[in-house]
Amino acid sequence: MENVSCIAIEENCEVPELQSCASTTEVSRGLRLSLRTFILASSLAVSFISFASVLGISSLVYLDTVKRSATRLAYDQAQQFQHSIPLLMGKGATRQELLSLYNMPSGTGALGSHSVELYRTPVVEALYGRVELPPDPGVEQVFQSGTVLERGEGRVVEAIFPLFAAENCLGCHGNARTGTLLGALKVRQDIGPMLRQARHKLFLLFLLLSPIPVLMALFIARLVSARVVPSINELGDKVIQVNSIRDLTRLEFSDVAPGFTELDRIFGEVSKLVDKIRAVSVDKEILELEIRMLEKFIITSEVIRDWKEHVACLLLEINQVVDAYMLFCIFQVGEELYDIEVFWRARPSEETRKRVELEVLRKIRSENARLAESSTLQVIHNIASDHTELVLEQGTLDLQTKSLILDSPQIGGVVGIGVQSESAWNSTRCLVIDSILTTLLNVIGSIKAIHKYTKDLEYYATRDPLTNLFNQRVFWELISYEIGRADRHGYSFALLVIDLDNFKHINDTWGHSIGDRYLAAFAAAVQQALRKGDIFARYGGDEFVILLPEADEEQAALVAARIRNITEDLYVTTPDAAKARATASIGLALFPLHAVTEKDLFLFADNMTYKAKGEGKNRVSIPTAEDVVEVFRMVGEKARMVQEAVDGRRVMPYFQPIVALGPGQPECCEVLCRIEVNGEVIAASDFIETAESLGIVGRLDAILLEKAFATVEEQVYQGNLFVNLSPKSMILSEFLPNIIALADRYHIDRSRVVFELTERETVKNLTLLEKFVYDLKSQGFKFAIDDFGSGFSSFQYIRQFPIDYVKIEGVFVRNMLNDYRDMAFVKTLAILAKEFNISTIAEYIESEEILEAVQSVGIDYAQGYHLGCPSPELGQKARQQG
Repeated sequence: MENVSCIAIEENCEVPELQSCASTTEVSRGLRLSLRTFILASSLAVSFISFASVLGISSLVYLDTVKRSATRLAYDQAQQFQHSIPLLMGKGATRQELLSLYNMPSGTGALGSHSVELYRTPVVEALYGRVELPPDPGVEQVFQSGTVLERGEGRVVEAIFPLFAAENCLGCHGNARTGTLLGALKVRQDIGPMLRQARHKLFLLFLLLSPIPVLMALFIARLVSARVVPSINELGDKVIQVNSIRDLTRLEFSDVAPGFTELDRIFGEVSKLVDKIRAVSVDKEILELEIRMLEKFIITSEVIRDWKEHVACLLLEINQVVDAYMLFCIFQVGEELYDIEVFWRARPSEETRKRVELEVLRKIRSENARLAESSTLQVIHNIASDHTELVLEQGTLDLQTKSLILDSPQIGGVVGIGVQSESAWNSTRCLVIDSILTTLLNVIGSIKAIHKYTKDLEYYATRDPLTNLFNQRVFWELISYEIGRADRHGYSFALLVIDLDNFKHINDTWGHSIGDRYLAAFAAAVQQALRKGDIFARYGGDEFVILLPEADEEQAALVAARIRNITEDLYVTTPDAAKARATASIGLALFPLHAVTEKDLFLFADNMTYKAKGEGKNRVSIPTAEDVVEVFRMVGEKARMVQEAVDGRRVMPYFQPIVALGPGQPECCEVLCRIEVNGEVIAASDFIETAESLGIVGRLDAILLEKAFATVEEQVYQGNLFVNLSPKSMILSEFLPNIIALADRYHIDRSRVVFELTERETVKNLTLLEKFVYDLKSQGFKFAIDDFGSGFSSFQYIRQFPIDYVKIEGVFVRNMLNDYRDMAFVKTLAILAKEFNISTIAEYIESEEILEAVQSVGIDYAQGYHLGCPSPELGQKARQQG
């Protein structure tokens, strides 16, 4: 038997918790000051504050002393001048001579400039006349009081002295007597120069003494840091080195002593605390690992996406406590194809890798007969850490192996799992390790299973499960993209709409299983005839669409003719040896010749298909000029028909029951829209797009709800109402107020109204949808997503919006008995919805067998023609299921 080995080197996986802790420590260090810096900064601050305070107070005292001394000196000089006046005047000096003698120029004198002025009383003015001087209240005060007046403002000092007549003054002042007030002497002195000189000396003194606080701070910081910082750093280094209980057992603080009584006591208590922790934790190391591992077992979307990296991380986590060399998982990936994923703690040597492969294969074959006969076991190696080479002897491989090999594949194709590690050194550790390893094996299987189903969900969100072609949702996205591309680059492309003739005959004659086989064969045959860039999709039922990029009418006609010929030759063999055949009617449309929008282009091609059928089937209908006129005439007639129906309020609510599949569930029904034209009832699928294009869909919804609510009130219906909404209604600001008014008018409990929106119609405007949903919920209404699973954004909706119900895409429900993949899809969606506390509704229930199948996988409600058809009568009898 030949085995294929594949080496897949994984990136080195580190423990997330340790990374987070390390990064947090680095951030904390970056945000905090070191103790050395703090001591230095504090010492500088205290020294400067003390120095500045002492110097500031001293400066104020000194300046005040200087000012007082200058003032006293100025006053003394003024007194001397006062006493010299009688003497000088007695010698015959005039007033002007006195003033010129004592008024010194500015800036002269020890104290700076000074000036004097003589004021006369009426006694002197009577003899010598009046002298015009500016009035001074201080002089008037001296005249009245006869006392000396001293005053100062800033750096200017003034003194006003009264002048009384002495004996020697009576010779010149005959009208006076001894003691008569003759005048006043005002002396003005500027002491500013002395103050400036004092401040200059203080500034020089500050510059001279300023290094003293810096030197003091440096000395104190060095003295304290030399005794404290090394001890604290050593303590921090010891703590940082503790990453496990084993490191804690080696931690000692006996040599850490700062030399300060308080700090020595703290370090001693820390040492005692470590001893206590060591005593109670040394036997808990493995339990800590188990707690950490529990966090790893939470299965998130990231874990599912990168499941191999996650398993590698789990393996490295276990190796912190016990040496686990490798683990392996076995998966069935095909009919008879199996993969063995081996995860290594480190890169194995070539000999070790081969020896382990042989050991794993031997163990698998010894425990599972089916795998023993398989020749397609592929071994894939994954490396968790590539730093060192792992070399294992044969005896080491036999130390401890736990494995679980199943008889048949389970969910996700898991067939077996196993792990190989060293033996634990005591029974307690062995017991806990067994628990961890067993849980680990189960989680790995679950992760791989969910990973597989997630990939399936992603695939079938865009593919038709029967033919593996693109589905209708993807077709509309791709044709929109193709129109944009063709418009930008200026080329044309073709759209083919294919309808299989008489396909219903195959289903009616040989059953749906033969019909499904024919559809799958048709898809495969046509796919082979297309170019690599052509887009082939199943639109629904027996209708298919093909986009032919950069194709003209002639090229499109050739492709259509080739498909028609392929269909004529195609058949599938039936159980009675007959040949099931069909033919194809094909319609063609070109962009931009026939239409410039997605809807119009499809409508044109679809009309060409109906024309081909009307002309006898099994043909290709190539549009003529008359066809273009006819199609647009029909479009115009339909628009007029819909407009008249809405204007005439010929909108009719139809009701289809939704049956609860379990006890205690409320009764429900869905409100469907119909219009009446010339006595004929037309379904919404035939006119809703026209109503949207005309901009009257808001009125249509309003009329429908009003009539539906009136029927509910009239018949006293107590169940929930599911109401289909056009996404265009969301942009109408008056929509929600109108709904609230209607519900209040007809006494409808808002919690009984469930608004449905189809996912593929709302995916383009999530912001608007989110606001709309939360507005609905805030008013008490409920919300449902229709066609759940038709696009992968369904999962974004249930995560982001407060959804109450999901309706599972009917194509998966209808085919779940014939295809295990559809069954798994429905089952997975049911489980996922329950996790989010969302009720599920299965559509397209068309038989008792499908009903039993959806009930068995846990679906909450069912809806379909088997349970009740749409009817204008509310409360139509439906089959009640237990």
